Amino acid sequence: MTSNASNVRRSPLLSGKLRHSVLALALPALGEQMLNFCVGLFDTFLAGQVSGAGGETGVYTSTVGIASYMSWLATLLFALVGAGTTALVARHWGQGLYHEGRRFASGSMFLAAPLGLAVFALLYLAAPVYARLQNMHGESFDIAVHYLRTDAFGQLFFGFCLVGAAALRGAGDMRTPMLLLGAVNLFNMLLASTLVFGWGGFEPWGIRGIVGGTVASRILGGLLMLAVLATGFNRSDLRISFALPGWSDVRRILKIGGPAAIDGPLIWVGQSLFLMIIARLDDVSHSKAYMAAHIIGMEVEALTYLPAVAWGYAAATLIGQCLGAGDIARARQAGHESVRQCALVAVVASLVYVGCSASIYAVMTREPAVRAIGVPALRFLALYQVPLVVVIVYLTAMRGAGDTRSPLVINVIGMVFIRLPVGYLCGVVLHGGLIGAWTGMMVDVALRAGAAAYFYTRGRWAHATV
Repeated sequence: MTSNASNVRRSPLLSGKLRHSVLALALPALGEQMLNFCVGLFDTFLAGQVSGAGGETGVYTSTVGIASYMSWLATLLFALVGAGTTALVARHWGQGLYHEGRRFASGSMFLAAPLGLAVFALLYLAAPVYARLQNMHGESFDIAVHYLRTDAFGQLFFGFCLVGAAALRGAGDMRTPMLLLGAVNLFNMLLASTLVFGWGGFEPWGIRGIVGGTVASRILGGLLMLAVLATGFNRSDLRISFALPGWSDVRRILKIGGPAAIDGPLIWVGQSLFLMIIARLDDVSHSKAYMAAHIIGMEVEALTYLPAVAWGYAAATLIGQCLGAGDIARARQAGHESVRQCALVAVVASLVYVGCSASIYAVMTREPAVRAIGVPALRFLALYQVPLVVVIVYLTAMRGAGDTRSPLVINVIGMVFIRLPVGYLCGVVLHGGLIGAWTGMMVDVALRAGAAAYFYTRGRWAHATV
């Protein structure tokens, strides 16, 4: 073990300047997240270019956006394995126990297969139920069900990509997930455009071409990740085997991932209920204008959300490795430094929302009603972007240490007891429209930011056992 300890001491992540270490991890993750942002925004853009069928305002934009929420649930469910993978690989990598880190990565990839089957079954069977809960009928119902059931096939493979990326991040390799997922996302955008508009002699698929591109890219991503990890062709030389994992390894992975797997779906349920509040705003206008404006606003907010995820990944990796190396003080500072850096990004994004809201909605939709609702709401959104960063980075940092219970408690209380009731009161009861509903989000995010900062500063996560 002497050589391993020597490797740990020489690691620039553990011994270099903290600011540089955070940036070295965050910037590749940011590149990956921004490519994800481009795909989601581009899909919404494509939907906006073919919307307006049957005279119903915003039908395609809102339908594709709502269906993507169900796909988001699938990615959250993979946290059952992914959260434990990052924490365990990072902790052992920090100790210099690379063989053990590879063993947990292999076990996690093995677990991704049955989990992918479960996610497939859930999406396929729940598709019509979810569409009805979101007040969809006729064409919008058919599109949503087709989207979800087609996307379910892609999730069979995409789980390998998500879990593999979690393992690589635990080993400190942010570049490989960025390059792999970046290539897959660019492929998605090109193929979706080709299928939607019928480029290159293809028969135009219209709105159904969006999910066609998504499924093909998910399958490609899963296969590429398996190839990368099987060959060790990555920056950290994290290589997996295809042996069955031991029960003790499975138990440790699931013990950490369990609360995260509960946290994600509960947040998703809250977001879906919040969508139902937005849908009630449309009951007055008998259109999908409020929903379409909301969907576009949430896609644009990714300019803040996804950088926060990137800096959260950086904090999680650094904290896990520092705890493995026994440097608790550096682990604590890693989270604070990540928040400080990402807060600057949030300020820039807020200025964009205020100054460019009209231009953003002009590009994203052709429908005047959607623009009229969305422009002032996006300016309102700018008010709470810094607290949003605080929530995401600190909670992700705690998960990197293996503390997945505190984020669960904070998120559930904020969503259930603050966002939903305040959003319904201000948006529906008091007729505050989209800004009224988003007031619930603002109050929720502000209070959760305070709670996240308190729990992180308190520091009990530093003693979490993995």
